[in-house]
Amino acid sequence: MASIQRWLATPIVLVPTLLTPTMAQHAEGSLVMIGGALRYDNTEIWQRVVNLAGGHGAKIAVFGTASDNPTRTANSAISALNKAGADAFFVPIGLRQMDVDYKAEVHNPRLVKQIMEAKGVYFTGGDQLRIVQALYNDKGLNTPVLDAIWSVYRKGGVIAGTSAGAAIMSTSMFGDPKDPLTMLKNGMYEGKETARGLGFIGPDIFVDQHLLIRGRFARMFQIMHMWGYQQGIGIDENTAVVVHGKEAEVIGYRGALVVDLSESSSDNKLPAFNIRNVKLSYLDHGDRYNFGSKALTPSAAKINEPKIDPNDAHYKPYHKIPNFAPNILGNSTVVDVMSNLIDSVQQETIGLAFGDPQGEKPELGFEFRFRKGRDSMGWYAGSAAGEDYTVANIYVDVTPVRLNHPLYRPYQP
Repeated sequence: MASIQRWLATPIVLVPTLLTPTMAQHAEGSLVMIGGALRYDNTEIWQRVVNLAGGHGAKIAVFGTASDNPTRTANSAISALNKAGADAFFVPIGLRQMDVDYKAEVHNPRLVKQIMEAKGVYFTGGDQLRIVQALYNDKGLNTPVLDAIWSVYRKGGVIAGTSAGAAIMSTSMFGDPKDPLTMLKNGMYEGKETARGLGFIGPDIFVDQHLLIRGRFARMFQIMHMWGYQQGIGIDENTAVVVHGKEAEVIGYRGALVVDLSESSSDNKLPAFNIRNVKLSYLDHGDRYNFGSKALTPSAAKINEPKIDPNDAHYKPYHKIPNFAPNILGNSTVVDVMSNLIDSVQQETIGLAFGDPQGEKPELGFEFRFRKGRDSMGWYAGSAAGEDYTVANIYVDVTPVRLNHPLYRPYQP
């Protein structure tokens, strides 16, 4: 069997940079950040967007800018919003398949006025770099249309977006990233894997999307460490996080992962990305989180159930068998590991991340060590869909490791 050992090699250096300050405007509105793949029958999310925009007849400006086909994509979102009671309209700003020059349209006084009179703005999915390219001018300053969007938000309206439309919510975002494992191996760089966002949520919180299903939590560790974020939230598909002020609520199909780097540290002597004491919390449907106090409030279905307190000597954990995750970056594996660990007699769980044995740097991988702390806590509620856990404050250490090769040999009796 191949063995794993600590990796020693030449360090990979990340380009240091500072957070770009967001606009110093006081916003009274709400954000609905959707993790992507939003189904048109997910009435809970569509209805929440319309309600936050004022309810029946609410004017909502829809940007299909990120899409390969802005008109078609925006019209689908308009149909879903109007079905929920809105009076949504298309904003003809796009970089693909558009007869309108977007560089002129972002200065169109009639369009700017129409957006400013709206109570909500909705961004569809696609490529978030297109949104940024369209709404900042060539000098990196706000266009009149972007100022109009900020005006909607400051006056109490809602800014909503799915996938790319969620990525733009923070001041920094992923631009053209590789897969999470490749970036862990090779690092990430400003202007390539990372880019400037629109910053509606402010400079202190990072937002990522398609998170659980694509195992993207590891890349959140990396970009947050690089840019100096202490808090971030990653949202799964067909799921939304609704934010007003410091309060966040999870609605929709699945959940979201809160990443806290305030107690973390890194060793620059190691050859690839590494970090210790990342604090993770998993928010399920209906759970709330306050980014100021860092207080997690479970949903009504769980708050009346007994807490899972691993530090309570009287609590009897459900899971007894040690858990091991050979592919920690797999679909929703991180949530399975956290849910199992919080309700287990075990104090820690190991997960590994390795790539294709024939791929780039096949011997380089990463160990993810999950462990409980004094503030770890959980809540549980059974449902028709299965077991639902909410997990607070699981600690994670990420360390580069080496897998000796060849990974396998022909069997010899």
